[in-house]
Amino acid sequence: MDTSLISPQTVELISRLTGQSLRKEDINPPVLFLAGLVTVLLGVIHADGTVGAEEIQALRATLTELIPANNSLRQLVMAMVKGVRDQQVYKKLTALLALTACFSEEEKLLLISFGYQMSAADGTIDKREKEYLTIIANKLAIEGRFLTVLEASFSSQAISDTAALAEVHSLLDPARFQSLDSLFVRAASHIIGHLPAKPKQQKNQKHSVSSYQELKKFQEYRTQLDTVCGKLHLILLDRIDRNVLSPNLTEELTKISRKLESQCFRVAVVGDFSKGKSTLLNALVGEKIQPVRATPCSGTVTILKYGSKRRVICHYTNGCKEEISPEEYKEKAAISKKAASGSIADEIAKSKIAEIVFEHPELELCSNGVEIIDTPGLNEQAERTLATQQVLKTADAVIFLTQAHNALTKTEEELLLSLKKKLNYGKEDEGARNIFIAVNFFDWLESEEDRQEVKERVETIVNGAKPIIAGENRIHFISAQSALEAIWDGTENEYVKSFQDFTKSLEQFLTVERGAIALQQSASGMKQIINTGCDELTQYREMLEGKLTVSEGDKAKIFEQIAEVSGRDVKIKLLANELREESVEEAIESWNEWVEGLGERLMAKSHRWTSEHGHIMSQDKLTKDYADQFVRDITEEIDDWGNQKVQSMLKQNMGVLDSQIGEDIYAIRQEFQQFDQQLSTSLVAQFNNLATAGSLGGIGSSGSGIASSIGEIEDGGFFGGLGIGAAVGAALLFFTGLGFIGVVLGGLAAGAGGGLGWSFLDGDAVKAQIKEKVCELGFEKFGESAESIFEKVQQRIIAVFDARADANSDAMSKAISLWENLLEQQENRDRQNQAECEAKKVWLADKRRELEQVQNQIETILNQSAR
Repeated sequence: MDTSLISPQTVELISRLTGQSLRKEDINPPVLFLAGLVTVLLGVIHADGTVGAEEIQALRATLTELIPANNSLRQLVMAMVKGVRDQQVYKKLTALLALTACFSEEEKLLLISFGYQMSAADGTIDKREKEYLTIIANKLAIEGRFLTVLEASFSSQAISDTAALAEVHSLLDPARFQSLDSLFVRAASHIIGHLPAKPKQQKNQKHSVSSYQELKKFQEYRTQLDTVCGKLHLILLDRIDRNVLSPNLTEELTKISRKLESQCFRVAVVGDFSKGKSTLLNALVGEKIQPVRATPCSGTVTILKYGSKRRVICHYTNGCKEEISPEEYKEKAAISKKAASGSIADEIAKSKIAEIVFEHPELELCSNGVEIIDTPGLNEQAERTLATQQVLKTADAVIFLTQAHNALTKTEEELLLSLKKKLNYGKEDEGARNIFIAVNFFDWLESEEDRQEVKERVETIVNGAKPIIAGENRIHFISAQSALEAIWDGTENEYVKSFQDFTKSLEQFLTVERGAIALQQSASGMKQIINTGCDELTQYREMLEGKLTVSEGDKAKIFEQIAEVSGRDVKIKLLANELREESVEEAIESWNEWVEGLGERLMAKSHRWTSEHGHIMSQDKLTKDYADQFVRDITEEIDDWGNQKVQSMLKQNMGVLDSQIGEDIYAIRQEFQQFDQQLSTSLVAQFNNLATAGSLGGIGSSGSGIASSIGEIEDGGFFGGLGIGAAVGAALLFFTGLGFIGVVLGGLAAGAGGGLGWSFLDGDAVKAQIKEKVCELGFEKFGESAESIFEKVQQRIIAVFDARADANSDAMSKAISLWENLLEQQENRDRQNQAECEAKKVWLADKRRELEQVQNQIETILNQSAR
């Protein structure tokens, strides 16, 4: 609906019908549609010269179904009914044409569909009613064969033109209307529910969109590397049992093996409910897994993954879980239609479900090591974004879904920028390589000009001066539904091709830019362990040959070093605790200062709040928009505080801790170096190899080895844009619900003499009052949860220091292990005679060859995966 085409005559007409003094900006799509609908329905009712009780009842039922209770449109539409009836507007064709001038083809068809339903309300379609509808349809340029479908549908007649029926279904698909308003979605769903089922071809449920060959190859290489890892573990275990190698080697190798075994790619699908998320997921896996309907249906995080059998596990917030049936899954994964049509906040707040895991043995994509995360949605409504924000932390790739009819709205653009910041660690000048943009419903753009315009718009927004994304083939124009239907039918069309291009780009990214790096990291860690093992074998051989001897004086010094390293570890832990407590105290002081001026800052930001809804027709939606923007602003406020004030303080205190750790590590290396020079050992190299192996090993590796510094705090931000901000949103769930809106509107309406009475007040003044009330109640609600929110800040501070202290302890443990292994090797040598030493040297040579063979196998796998 192009509301820019609303003429002054249309504004004057609706003002006259409602008895209100309206402006162009007060007239939105629902108001226009309802004015046209009331006109058509009353025209049908009066066309035969009589007004039947069934028709009056049908009129009331229709309007009641389309307009939720307590919605301000209820009062408005009653005024419209009276105005249209008293002024007999239904007899004035020019008036109806003025009301529908900005309607699209599907909106005109939807309007006339209700006319045919009304005509059949008394059991038969009267000839005069049919003539009235035909005249209107001709003026609105609605095809005659569509009218035949509608007449047959509402009079229970057979429909021979199945192609026309299919087109009517397509034009009235509720998803087409989701960018307008939920009223249109309900209206389209209502009409579709009265049409005969859409003609369907026989489905081939096992037809897949892609063979995912690259993912299969990656999994083969991963399995091969894991097998070699297992072989290496057995070799090392044998040497450790003989007190030849350090136990640290198998400990580090076990970490790598666990990552290889559990290695999978996590792909999150993000977007508002109206963009076709569930259909996209169904197309990705080639089966109807997710429930699809016109209103929001993704109510919780759902993870689709491979399993040996088909089952659904429901995980609850209290830590419990249960297996449920697929039927229960569709119910639990969905938002109720009642909640979806109004406020979702109350339903989500009551939900005890953390996530739902759907395991399936035959989903092609999932069986190749990909977990697909269906998020509840990411839009301007805070309650739907909370769970989504949490899963982004672990996602390898994110598919951002938008709709071709209204691609990348201003709100979506802001969300996309926020998503880039979260995934790209705040590097604003660089695009995020792991975001894929899918523009869905591209088949609904009929002209090549429209398609080109959408492509240019998306590419301009995404690849601007500060690009949102980086990498090749990151933008795709698709139709998930058309592709899915073709997949099931086993046919090919342009949308299957475009969808295959999309999945191929995603597959390429996962295997090359994520998978290959992960294999390299795991292989590097394994090679470092082998190098350390070879150094230790060489060290023991030299002892057997008499080239290396640890004297009693050396042993005493080693014991001193072990004690010193243990002492260093204790001192670092004490320092970490001291700095941690100091940081918490500083954070408390900074928090109190931040909270003190928060109310004034939020009130100042409220002057920038906007809404497409007016204060007359859509007070509840206007208030809801302001509430969502309040949550957005307060979330940004706390993230900015954490990423600036707290981060600055942490960098300073962590710098003190890291400086001391660095000094200790340097001192340990110096001691190792002295022994290397004195005894020709390779302790420095062994220590470096173990430290390096510990910081590598797979997808999602934090790189938090002892070599890492405060860079991760500096780059990622203290909150990383997640976590604490989500906690604020959680605290304000009620705030964004209908209960809160009622409090705001109730108080303001009482002062203004009722909702419609506001039209006589200055619009800007009313909006300012609503903003002030939103800020007042929102800040009050925030105050109730401020203590629990700051507890999360404290937990984050504590976790940062604990992680660094743990990394230091790990390094100290490795150093001690190397000293102990040197002592054990000397003790073994002292217990053996010459013959035993010679036999042991032969054994060592064999074992070294085994390690070198494993090293060659690793290289072979890496070379094959790189081709």
